[in-house]
Amino acid sequence: MPADQPQWILDARRTVGDRIRVRRRRLEMTQESLAYAAGIDRSTVQRMEGGGEMKLSHLLHVASALRVHVADLLHG
Repeated sequence: MPADQPQWILDARRTVGDRIRVRRRRLEMTQESLAYAAGIDRSTVQRMEGGGEMKLSHLLHVASALRVHVADLLHG
C-alpha cells in the first residue's frame, strides 16, 4: 500500500480511532483490557486509536469487544 494516502482516508481512520477510544473509555476499559478482550496486541489498539492502518479483522474483533456493530465505528 502506498505511503501517501489521500487526506480523506487519513481523516476517516482518525475518526474511527476516536470512536474506538470514546467507546472504550465509556466502558471504562484500558487499551490493555480491550486488546485482551479482542484477542489482539495492545500496540494494535494503540495504532488503531491513533488513526493508523487497521485490518478489517482487527476492527471486527474490537467492535465485538466493545459490544457495538462495526458500522457504528465506521459511520458513527
